[in-house]
Amino acid sequence: MLLTEIARTSQTVASTSARKAKTGALAGILRDAGPEAAPVVVAYLSGELPQRQIGVGYASLRERPPPAAEPALTLAEVDAAFTEIGAVAGKGSVARRRELLAALLGQATEVEQDFLVRLLSGELRQGALDGVMADAVAAAADVPAAEVRRAIMLRGAPGPVATAALAEGVAGLRAFTLEVGRPVRPMLAASAPAVEDAFAKLDGPAAVEWKLDGVRAQIHVSGDEVRVFTRTLDDITARLPEIVAAVRRLPVREAVFDGELIALRPDGRPYPFQITAARTATRAAKEGAEPVPLSLLLFDVLRLDGADLLDRPGAERYEALAGAVPEELRMPRIVTADPAEAKEFFDAAVAFGHEGVLVKSLDTPYTAGRRGAGWIKVKPRHTLDLVVLAVERGSGRRQGLLSNLHLGARDPETGGFVMLGKTFKGMTDELLAWQTEKLGALAVDDDGWTVRVRPELVVEIAFDGVQRSPRYPGGLALRFARVLRYRPDKKAEEADTIDTVRAVAPVLD
Repeated sequence: MLLTEIARTSQTVASTSARKAKTGALAGILRDAGPEAAPVVVAYLSGELPQRQIGVGYASLRERPPPAAEPALTLAEVDAAFTEIGAVAGKGSVARRRELLAALLGQATEVEQDFLVRLLSGELRQGALDGVMADAVAAAADVPAAEVRRAIMLRGAPGPVATAALAEGVAGLRAFTLEVGRPVRPMLAASAPAVEDAFAKLDGPAAVEWKLDGVRAQIHVSGDEVRVFTRTLDDITARLPEIVAAVRRLPVREAVFDGELIALRPDGRPYPFQITAARTATRAAKEGAEPVPLSLLLFDVLRLDGADLLDRPGAERYEALAGAVPEELRMPRIVTADPAEAKEFFDAAVAFGHEGVLVKSLDTPYTAGRRGAGWIKVKPRHTLDLVVLAVERGSGRRQGLLSNLHLGARDPETGGFVMLGKTFKGMTDELLAWQTEKLGALAVDDDGWTVRVRPELVVEIAFDGVQRSPRYPGGLALRFARVLRYRPDKKAEEADTIDTVRAVAPVLD
């Protein structure tokens, strides 16, 4: 398959906001690609590389060689070139990577060069999101979309699922099962502004659990082997010996648990999130400092001693969890049909230093990777997980630092982002230094004042409301936005959408 076919499809998908048209274009290219090339096609048209990172930064993309006159570059050649570039290491590696990249771009036409540069810079935002891609795989293979979504949930990646669907149909998709040791995408929660609103969306009694300011963890157990994965499916087992030891004491032979990791003070109250994040982000503690141990609180079980529980109702899964895990390792919760009782539980959780609560249907199965109505989070203040689109250079005491953030919510229709305003509030000196380094590495354009960055970094923002604003394309702006923390554990695809913004906070004129 020629790269030009992928580039043309990308243009088609980007030029329409209609989900059906996007799905049709993607399905067509997947049929043409066939099972073998499907994983690369899915990755590229989702704006990703199968190799994830290959060490190519914005500086390497500024200058392009003259384009080829006719398209001749194949998809396999591009994938092989990316693999070769990513493998370069050692002295002179930067120059060698630029040399290989220039050779690749020199074989590409102008349209293909534009596609490759946007792909490598993280700017390929065209609306080929997970849901659209899943529907496209289903259409290309003529299989039910629900079968594709479930297979992606269990496999954790759409590429291998596309291969199985195109090669073997439904039988190939059903070969994907919950495997101990292979993480699945976590179930996500919708939002509600108050406990009463959450209960209004559910029918009958519900479970109400603490919502911690911690790190989501999926824990796989097979005999004495314990592995701990983040919500982005990264393995952090080696960093958390105390968690491994605690899980090994459980009376289970085989299990997949869902829970939260958090650093707690001696009185049980949480340390600031940065303390927890430091333990999960790096293996080494600061010299001379003892690492703060993390506590584990489990709230769900997906597999237990040979039985898959994904499709069981929430109440049954919790019964299994309670039978295997002692109370001190389970997330505090109540079951009630009374919103007033739930509000008291919410107030107590917040007073103890936690973020709020999760209100959970007792009937819902574990719908991994989707933000469904079965779980609803409630916080005492308006917060959103937004994506940094650009940053302005600081002045005064912030001279030399990247300071004022441009914030965007996801647009689920286009795959792009809707800017909601700017903020420089809530940042410590330590955070400013960190974001200057991080955002500098993500830069794709710099006019001397504003640095445009790859839309990859998620930041949690508190705000007092949403107001109408003609300054931004979406017509909305956040009021009194301030930074709470960065969320390196989240991908940009998991950031809140513009629809969530409208739902969580009423628009103020």
